[in-house]
Amino acid sequence: MFDMSDARKFTVRLLTKLDEDASYSNILLDQALSRSQLTEQDKRFASALFYGVLERRYTLDAVIKAHLKNPNDKLSAEVRNILRIALYQMLYMDHVPDSAAVNESVSLAKKNRNPAISGFVNGLLRQFLREDKNLPKAKNASETLALEYSCPVPLVDKWLKEYGESVTKSMLSSSVGQAPVTVRVNTMRMPLEDVMSVLQKDGFGVERVDTVPDCLRICGSGIEQSSAYKAGLVHVQDVSCQLCCQALDAKTGDTVLDICSAPGGKAFTIAEIMRNNGSVLAFDLHENRVRLIRQGAERLGLSIISAQTNDGKVFSNKMPLADRILCDVPCSGLGVIRRKPEIKYKDLSEFDRLPQIQYDILNTSAGYLKVGGILVYSTCTLSKTENEQVTDRFLSEHPDYTKGTLPDVLGGEHRVTITPDRFGSDGFYIAIFTRLR
Repeated sequence: MFDMSDARKFTVRLLTKLDEDASYSNILLDQALSRSQLTEQDKRFASALFYGVLERRYTLDAVIKAHLKNPNDKLSAEVRNILRIALYQMLYMDHVPDSAAVNESVSLAKKNRNPAISGFVNGLLRQFLREDKNLPKAKNASETLALEYSCPVPLVDKWLKEYGESVTKSMLSSSVGQAPVTVRVNTMRMPLEDVMSVLQKDGFGVERVDTVPDCLRICGSGIEQSSAYKAGLVHVQDVSCQLCCQALDAKTGDTVLDICSAPGGKAFTIAEIMRNNGSVLAFDLHENRVRLIRQGAERLGLSIISAQTNDGKVFSNKMPLADRILCDVPCSGLGVIRRKPEIKYKDLSEFDRLPQIQYDILNTSAGYLKVGGILVYSTCTLSKTENEQVTDRFLSEHPDYTKGTLPDVLGGEHRVTITPDRFGSDGFYIAIFTRLR
């Protein structure tokens, strides 16, 4: 008998809290799971349901709206989330019988103070079943893509305009489903093959990533509780971020500035590439985030990293001249929506202020680079206003800088947009510059 009633109840409560508080989904879930009395099986089911509903919320809400007698009716957050989890199971969880999804959701609805709610939930879900679980009809091509990939129409339209239909479909297809877990191996502590053995003993499936040195793809959950992680043998980092560090091409003995560093993953990889010889100054605006960098560097045994607070937009006369600078600036995060699905539901106008902030950080950082040095600008977003337009402006206003050349693995050009299908990575943008004088 399939019984995950506690997990469903837990998920409805958590989704409702997320609606009310607008918290970060990953933090909210981790905290709730750590306090819960759910079995491990229930925790896995609740996690899948929680992230699945977030990921597919656009489509689920469209189904709900299509089956309301009055589309303008307002449902409470709790009732809407009861419907969402039922519909998600019916549409996207093949191992859950439709009858279980309906019956358990009706049981949850019976606990509502309004006695009519359970009948309403039952009627809507059974009508959806009678209609063979068909999605609402789309009015145009953008809406078709929006319903298929659960991505709001404004974002679909933005990507179609900026990247074209083929690339947009690829990005949308990669934006749903479980994101891969990759780690950077700290070969300062142990050779790659030995770290693979430790991870396998920890119970993880391990596969080398050919495109990036010292990078492993991990199969299994709980990497941060593993003995390999605790011993400082690995840190979690997406392939795209590791490629970004590779593009910086830091050398042993260099002085490197990581301007927007927290939680420090790129600083760690850069220090490992430098064989812990030189100086990596890693900055963040907030002291609590700077502490994360220090803690990570200590766990990994990377003594060349110095973590400090700094405002990347304000020039500092105390900053040393650097051989390499990484500006991995704050961004909209549209390249990581399969990890943080709530991002795609934000109003795009919330991102309008970002390009100026990004340019200010890049412009300020340019004053810290030695002649002949390399500066890398990067984001984890897929948005030309935050990517190409910022770096084009930088080149037009800085005649003392010229286009650099990215590694062959990234195409050997001045800049690259990494779409998730290319390396199985997050979406990412990298541009490289060299200082002439």
